[in-house]
Amino acid sequence: MTNVRSYLAALAAALLLVTGCKRAESPEETARDVAEAQQEGAEEVAEARADAAQDRLDKGDMINESPAENDYEILIAQAEAHHKVAIEGCEVLAADAQQACKDAADARLEASKAEAELQRPPGS
Repeated sequence: MTNVRSYLAALAAALLLVTGCKRAESPEETARDVAEAQQEGAEEVAEARADAAQDRLDKGDMINESPAENDYEILIAQAEAHHKVAIEGCEVLAADAQQACKDAADARLEASKAEAELQRPPGS
């Protein structure tokens, strides 16, 4: 009897995971998640910019990064922030469209990172 209960509990948990991942969120829930992702992204970009500004102030120290490296880090922070917002925006879609939306967001992130890498100083 214990094995049956354990099996049923595991099956129920697996079903919840599978159906919960593909469930479309309500527009209100998605809007809230998008707003939260935008806020977090803005904070991360602001932090990257603040680090760059501090590096410009302390440019005599060996630990500081070059302006080009700082620009690279800001571009990466912006790309990741946009990605988080895009992923949250996908949550309102049905399962098949949701996955296609997330795949497109992932592709845009990789393209943005590749573009930032091209602008990165050699040897970084």
